[in-house]
Amino acid sequence: MKKYSIGVDYGTLSARAALIDLSNGAEVCVCEYTYPHAILCGSDISNETSAESLAMQLQHPADYLEALEHTVKKVVSDSGISPNDVVGIGFDFTACTMLPITSDGTPLCFLEKYKNEPHAYVKLWKHHGAQAEADEITSLAQKEGEEWLDIYGGKVSSEWLFPKIYETLHKAPGVFDDAYRFIEAGDWIVLMLTGEESHSSCMAGYKGLWNKENGYPKNSFWAKLDSRLSDIVGTKISENILPTGTKAGVLCDRGSALTGLAKDTAVAVPIIDAHAALPAAGITTAGKLMIIIGTSSCHIVMSENAGNIPDICGSVQDGVIAGLCAHEAGQGCVGDSFDWFIKNCVPESYAKEARDKNISIFSLLDEKAAALSVGESGVIALDWFNGNRTPYSDADLSGMIVGLTLNTKPEDIYRAILESTAFGTKSIVDIYEKNGVCIDEVYAAGGISRKNAFLMQMYADVLGKRIKVTSSSQAAAKGSAIFASVAGGYFESASEAANVLADGIEKTYLPNPENMEKYQKLYECYHALSEHFAKSSGIMKALKSKEA
Repeated sequence: MKKYSIGVDYGTLSARAALIDLSNGAEVCVCEYTYPHAILCGSDISNETSAESLAMQLQHPADYLEALEHTVKKVVSDSGISPNDVVGIGFDFTACTMLPITSDGTPLCFLEKYKNEPHAYVKLWKHHGAQAEADEITSLAQKEGEEWLDIYGGKVSSEWLFPKIYETLHKAPGVFDDAYRFIEAGDWIVLMLTGEESHSSCMAGYKGLWNKENGYPKNSFWAKLDSRLSDIVGTKISENILPTGTKAGVLCDRGSALTGLAKDTAVAVPIIDAHAALPAAGITTAGKLMIIIGTSSCHIVMSENAGNIPDICGSVQDGVIAGLCAHEAGQGCVGDSFDWFIKNCVPESYAKEARDKNISIFSLLDEKAAALSVGESGVIALDWFNGNRTPYSDADLSGMIVGLTLNTKPEDIYRAILESTAFGTKSIVDIYEKNGVCIDEVYAAGGISRKNAFLMQMYADVLGKRIKVTSSSQAAAKGSAIFASVAGGYFESASEAANVLADGIEKTYLPNPENMEKYQKLYECYHALSEHFAKSSGIMKALKSKEA
């Protein structure tokens, strides 16, 4: 009798469940569910219409439960398998995507008292309202000589757990007081399914300042930041951390009813969505860089030795595969910047041309941009449309386009934006290699990597490295299913499971030597521009705060 596992990938706008055949890794059935509430801002929840409220990036946790019930039940029913043949279910989630809950796991936003309070809802990974709090935490950690700061490249990001909690304390103290826990959404889903609270070492390690040796920063540190945080670790932040790739528990009655799976089915410890893509591609050893390209991008590579690397997002021992240190860096805006340009900067004449050719505007712009030679447009951009994650970790930095003239066309700007994301990736690769992290191979996953050959060739040319694009359209869900198979006891380790279940390579892009040389010159311009505006960021920040 065949056995299966299910991986559920919770993305920014939708969730996808994949049913995997454990004999060969085949994706038997996949189902996607778009969140009904999508992304909310503060004014969608309250009557507040300030710029700060409009900039909030929030979600409704009810969407996550609806997505879970719909997708899991559908992949089982559509495939015709017995629920009893599913050995385990696993999850990946965007992070830090967090919410405040009561002692029984109820989100505070479900309560009548807080239904109109934005800070009671889920703060999505790309919520950047806590930049001031992140800066304050960084400043105190530097002053106190906190060693944990070095693990995170010397700076705390506004996207992470503690800055978001601290923001809630400042702006909605009632929510802070009434919250029994602040919890990653991935851990909350596991709580809903098992009835037992635990926390992912991957999520806690990369987004919660936790490390395997010393745990979270001590309460004595948080007390110096604000006396109201003096006991946060151990109360509103649980210290029950479980390793990635292990079993978090089994389905309780509620979990069984939600999923349609058998009671006592194994539930895996959740993992961050980008990190799940590594075992899905068969990456279980050091020296292989995985670039997950989506709305944003994540760049993860594992090494044999743990070591602190300046300017990256973090290094976590056993962060993906047991026995290896996984280093993470990233870009806060990639696909979102392409989407922004399409929606706001393309004239009707181009839209008409695309309709006449029966192609998308993306395809039309790719076609026009590909006809340009490297550097022909004289336009260069900074990929900071949603702030900068690596190397500056500053959400208040903003995008820039330089070199515009009266002759500049939409495809010139579009190509510059695409190139800026490639240059941002090169800056990350340079940081890794400069600090002794060996990169023998480069892999890419995510929808953009499979759909946009022009962009992937550009990345290969800019990096000067061959890039292998994985074949799965559901790499994160496949990775979660791999961890679920281990939690269910079918395989002994993620490495063993990946050897059987991992996806193949769909296409390999080889760098063009002529373009490599030209791009190196453009990259030097990008790097100089980045250094200048990161270190002299007053203009950007004044414009963003409307104080210029």
